[in-house]
Amino acid sequence: MASLPTCRPSRCPLTLNRRRFLMGAGASVLAAKIGLFEFASSLVGAEPKPAGRPRILGAFARPNVDKYWLGWPGTAYDIKRHQAQYTDVLTAAAKRLDVDLDLSQDPLYDDKALAAFLEKVKQTAPDGVILTTMSLNQGWNPINKFLDTRGDVPTVVFSPMGTSFTGHLQHGRKAKNAFVGATQDVEWLGTALQMLKTVWQMKHARLCIVQGNKTEDQPLETIGTTLYYVPHQRFYDEIEKVEAGDEARAIADYYAKAAKRIVEPTKDDLLTAAKNYLVCRRVMEAEKCQGWSLECLGPVGGRRIKPPCLANARLLDEGSVGACEADWGAAISLRLTAWLCDRPGFMQDPAPNTVTNTLMAAHCTCPTKLDGFDKPPEPFVLRSHSESDLGVSVQVLWRPGQKITLMKFEGPKRIILGTGRVVRNIDTPPSGGCRTSLECEVDGVADSRDVKGFHQLLIYGDHENAFKAYCQLAGIQVVHI
Repeated sequence: MASLPTCRPSRCPLTLNRRRFLMGAGASVLAAKIGLFEFASSLVGAEPKPAGRPRILGAFARPNVDKYWLGWPGTAYDIKRHQAQYTDVLTAAAKRLDVDLDLSQDPLYDDKALAAFLEKVKQTAPDGVILTTMSLNQGWNPINKFLDTRGDVPTVVFSPMGTSFTGHLQHGRKAKNAFVGATQDVEWLGTALQMLKTVWQMKHARLCIVQGNKTEDQPLETIGTTLYYVPHQRFYDEIEKVEAGDEARAIADYYAKAAKRIVEPTKDDLLTAAKNYLVCRRVMEAEKCQGWSLECLGPVGGRRIKPPCLANARLLDEGSVGACEADWGAAISLRLTAWLCDRPGFMQDPAPNTVTNTLMAAHCTCPTKLDGFDKPPEPFVLRSHSESDLGVSVQVLWRPGQKITLMKFEGPKRIILGTGRVVRNIDTPPSGGCRTSLECEVDGVADSRDVKGFHQLLIYGDHENAFKAYCQLAGIQVVHI
């Protein structure tokens, strides 16, 4: 792990006596009674959810018999028990995910049964369909016919082990807005339902883009997300209304106590950063948005605001979106990652290292809960925004050797995607660039100068297959990074 940066005495009154700082800022009694991780969770803002909830239809494709004879999945395959098992998994997942699931127990086994199911889909217009094939030779005919005649409703087909060979999977692989999950893992049905919910969520999501002087909605094709543009003046007006009250002090307390070190920021810097966060939350709640991106460089350069780096990082840790520079492609990427992968992404500036053929990734906004929203944060240091030396930024120390996914939505119908591995953290100074900086290897890229895109996300873990499956359901092209 890289060594921690040293403190500049003239800008670092907190390093020598953090306890005195906490008392002066009004340390939360709640923080004293419970652990830091639970304390952080207790301060999570109430993000408005998309209106309603997704409606998913489901059915089982199999012969209308009580017992199989010869052929896969085999005579020992208990039809009733397995259908009950699949039903239990889906029902539990639907409850956990807040999905309205209508799961028919009558088998799809002939043209009449299929026609009735297709008519139900037509009449009820569900947000998705999940089909389970339970027979190698007699389950695929109704499924393939459904895929050919259903329209564009997103459809997941679950093929448990014993119900498909290579040839059976070719038809579904060519179908639009569909994904066939062939696996022995029955619990994957929950993942299938989460993917369908994510498609619905992205179609109903609103992201607040603070930029310029306009106020307007801009729905995007294919993915369906709406960009809601808000003028800079809205942020300026709201920041004047926010006081450094108990909530702001409690947020400042948390970061001061949880940080491994505080370098540049002062007590007032932390309180201002907490106020920036509260403004983000209030505007999002008022406008019913599920994410936020502020064109920040202009207002910071003009000294109208302090950098919102900490506010963005906190939003990301909560499962929301805090994106820099009004980059709506990055904001959509962050929103998708949180809903699909249950963890935040790191929006970064890519700088190829041509000596080692690696990629250096840097930004002053980085989430700390890289392992997942319900996991402890990675170690972090409180810094200033590097380009202005103002405000509060979070230098997060990434885990060397950690597998990562790289992705970016480049709309309206394309995502760049790849994988890699963390090599090391980079300190600023002595290096230049942004506060959270790391070096990583990128898989399958012969020359790091060929890495596609800008502001790509880095995400803990290998989520390449999950993104590919989602993109098949959503009708989005995947291009290797």
